[in-house]
Amino acid sequence: MAAGQGTRLREIAPSKPLAIVRGVPLIEHVIGSAHAGGIEEFVVVTGYEGDRLERFLGDLSARAGVTIDTVRNPEWRGANGLSVLAAEPLLGERFVLMMADHLFDPELLRDLLAHKLRPQSVVLAVDRRLDNPLVDLDDVTRVETDGRGRIRAIGKLISPYDAFDTGFFLASKSLMGAIAEDLARGGSGGISGGMTRLAAKDLAATFDIGERFWLDVDDVVAHSHAERVRA
Repeated sequence: MAAGQGTRLREIAPSKPLAIVRGVPLIEHVIGSAHAGGIEEFVVVTGYEGDRLERFLGDLSARAGVTIDTVRNPEWRGANGLSVLAAEPLLGERFVLMMADHLFDPELLRDLLAHKLRPQSVVLAVDRRLDNPLVDLDDVTRVETDGRGRIRAIGKLISPYDAFDTGFFLASKSLMGAIAEDLARGGSGGISGGMTRLAAKDLAATFDIGERFWLDVDDVVAHSHAERVRA
């Protein structure tokens, strides 16, 4: 997912996925970590600054020797679930959904890939460290679970909550159906809206990342963390 404007990081770079972190564009860190974690083929959804990002990804694909396809989301100003829907024709039944601005320990992804995925379900990697100093409490998506590893509620403003959404999903195409249902019923079509509808059907599970590192590089403060902290 790399379609948004990244306005909170605009003073660092005109295109957030191309913001330089420790001498390397952010999305190159993400793809490198994902490849180290077991992902062989990538689909990147672009939108804002799409031409510039797609040129970079074409070069990265050749340099890194990995398959990187791109698809443009013409509705990139809308909810993030619209980018998921845009990618659907290029995805298999089982895929990993991740954000272009989240740094992480490759072992997080490797362990998520090993997690059992029930038919028609989606597994969200969650961080139960509510005191994690790298988490922006004003922006993070919060998750309430039921004690059985299932999601009860998800959203930025929910209360109570017992975990944070890390932005890493082991998904099936039921997620697209849930996002489309959210749109049809008057929702914004966001990923959280789709996950809420899956949760109501007991199809939204969690994977606890434990002490593994992740960081949403969404603003200048997070970028400064990214320059200092390594997976």
